[in-house]
Amino acid sequence: MFPLMYDSSVTVIRSIATKGDFANLLKQVLLKRVRYFAGVPDVFSALSKAQLPWYFHWFHNVKGFISGAAPLAEETIRKFESSFKKGKLIQGYGISECSPVVSVNQPWDNRIGSVGKPLPSYQVECFDEDMNKLPRNEIGEICVKGGCVMMGYYNKPQDTAEALVDGWFRTGDVGKVDADGFIFILDRKKDLIISKGMNIYPRELEEVIYTNDKVNACAVVGLRDIEANETPVAYVELKEGESATEAEFKAFVRDKLALFKQPKKFIFLEKLPRNATGKILKRELRDILNSAN
Repeated sequence: MFPLMYDSSVTVIRSIATKGDFANLLKQVLLKRVRYFAGVPDVFSALSKAQLPWYFHWFHNVKGFISGAAPLAEETIRKFESSFKKGKLIQGYGISECSPVVSVNQPWDNRIGSVGKPLPSYQVECFDEDMNKLPRNEIGEICVKGGCVMMGYYNKPQDTAEALVDGWFRTGDVGKVDADGFIFILDRKKDLIISKGMNIYPRELEEVIYTNDKVNACAVVGLRDIEANETPVAYVELKEGESATEAEFKAFVRDKLALFKQPKKFIFLEKLPRNATGKILKRELRDILNSAN
């Protein structure tokens, strides 16, 4: 089994504050002969763009680069793999209520776009709103069952009853499990945008926006109108030294997304709000957007 825990060769990187930190990180990876390197997507985005010395690529011993805590853009994976010929960049999936690792790709069994297969003795399936199990490859709420699942929320019986149904933990993530057991996450249920009855998954739009070379980070949220319909709005953090206009980005996505999925607005921020692990705080963006309109 791929060693995620209890392995002294695993290095976990949460954030890189300065260029000095970045240089020291690379130095430690070489000196300690790190075999498995776990970090948040921002770390791998930075590594994919960095002009690293030739000797780092030649001498590093990393077999697997593991990304977690937030979705990893496929564009980052492609750029990373074009620079790093040794070591696979793979995604895993964890939730606090599930102790916390649920699934992970393997360097030798990696399906791009997925978060891997469940760890041994865990079951992962998708269910509809009435908690009916769905066939493989059908989209629904991802639910987890097994020894990793919590007993309940402390002194919160109502929250526990809503989260745990017949031993299945309702993650709040929307996705699918394919015929081979690989888990694909589309989005959080609460982030789903519903426009005139049509479901829009923000992550699909974000994947397109990330293919623009000027983009460092982005987040798509829903702008609600008086009739409770939502339209997608994109917040964009540009790379250092780049500039862009809203018209430029609207033209960029025009032939890449269906008309109803195209963001109504592109709003540029110097930095998108993030939590301690680097995850973009969409709730803050959503609250700011809807309070201003």
